Amino acid sequence: MGEFSGNVIVVTGASEGIGRALCEALAPERPRLVLAARNAERLESLAGACRAAGAETLVVPCDLESEAECRALIDRAVEHFGRLDTLVANAGRTMWARADEIRETAVFRSVMELNYFSVVWLTLAALPHLKATRGRLVPVASVAGLTGVPERSGYCASKHAVIGFFDALRIELADSGVTVTTVCPDFVVTEIHRRALDGEGRPLSASPMQEARIMTAAECAALMVPAIAARRRMLITSTRGKLGRLMKLIAPRLIDRIAARAIAERK
Repeated sequence: MGEFSGNVIVVTGASEGIGRALCEALAPERPRLVLAARNAERLESLAGACRAAGAETLVVPCDLESEAECRALIDRAVEHFGRLDTLVANAGRTMWARADEIRETAVFRSVMELNYFSVVWLTLAALPHLKATRGRLVPVASVAGLTGVPERSGYCASKHAVIGFFDALRIELADSGVTVTTVCPDFVVTEIHRRALDGEGRPLSASPMQEARIMTAAECAALMVPAIAARRRMLITSTRGKLGRLMKLIAPRLIDRIAARAIAERK
């Protein structure tokens, strides 16, 4: 039996990208997966694939920019399965624009609402249930939450906020049995880049990344599963990210140049 056999796991942003790949990677361990996102059709497709692989599933279409719907998602999961073991807060959006080129400042609020506030709302709703099971919190942040990345200032701010929130919460939960595994992916091939907001607040429609040169969502999920199982404090999915976190302290100007080059080369 796997580490997650019978575990009730809520995964937000499950309809595509990292969230979908993670559910597919977990399914053979026969967990009880609560699949949350806005697109019901894609969630149902994923649910069928996960059931075929051995998981039980519950599909909950929802808008995570609503605090009420965040709380309702957790309530629905516990009502249906009777408990909650893991919350994977994965849903998010990004933006691509220099700060001095942004004309629609609502971009910053939009990114922060989904990437940070929804995660806080979900976590607060989930905590009483996770304390009862000595469960897991798994916020999906980003390497961009560890250092600055040009043209993604709003996204970086939201992910820095996520990391700061969970660093503080981890200390508060030290005696509760609830653990925090913060996941910091580097660039990953997902739909988030195609839906990224430009300086006018409009979706880009096409990915700005050289996708053949970056990690796939399945590769990212394969790293996440053992890290979550082991209750690791943090998972950084690339060597560049690991070195960047260290070098930011001892050679910050070098990291600035590396970040600028990575964006210029889109990899």
